[in-house]
Amino acid sequence: QVQLVESGGGSVQPGGSLRLSCAVSGSGFSITSMGWYRQAPGKQRDLVAAITSGGTTNYAHSVKVRFTISRDNAKNTVYLQMNSLKPEDTAVYYCNVAITRFNNLLTYWGQGTQVTVSS
Repeated sequence: QVQLVESGGGSVQPGGSLRLSCAVSGSGFSITSMGWYRQAPGKQRDLVAAITSGGTTNYAHSVKVRFTISRDNAKNTVYLQMNSLKPEDTAVYYCNVAITRFNNLLTYWGQGTQVTVSS
C-alpha cells in the first residue's frame, strides 16, 4: 500500500519562507514523477511544480524563481521550498506522485497541508 505523508505547512507573513515535504512509503513500486498542487477556496486545484525521476522540473509561471522543487530518491521524498511568499500563495497544498506498479501507472495524493500568507 502506498502512503503519502505531508508536512511543513503553516502561517507566515508576506515575504517569508516555508518548506513542504512529502514522504512516500510502501513497497513494490517505482516513483516516476512527483509534484505539488494547490487549491485555494472556491478555486480549482492547480499544478505548482513537478519533477521527474531524472530531475527535470516544471513550474507554474506564478511561482517561478520563488519556489524550488527537489526530490531525494533514496528517501522517496519530494520537497517544495517556497520563498518570497505572497498572500495569493495561500492555499491547501497537495503532494502528488505517479508510480509504476506491476506495469500499471497509478497516481496518489497526499492529505493536503494548509499554507497561509498574511500580515
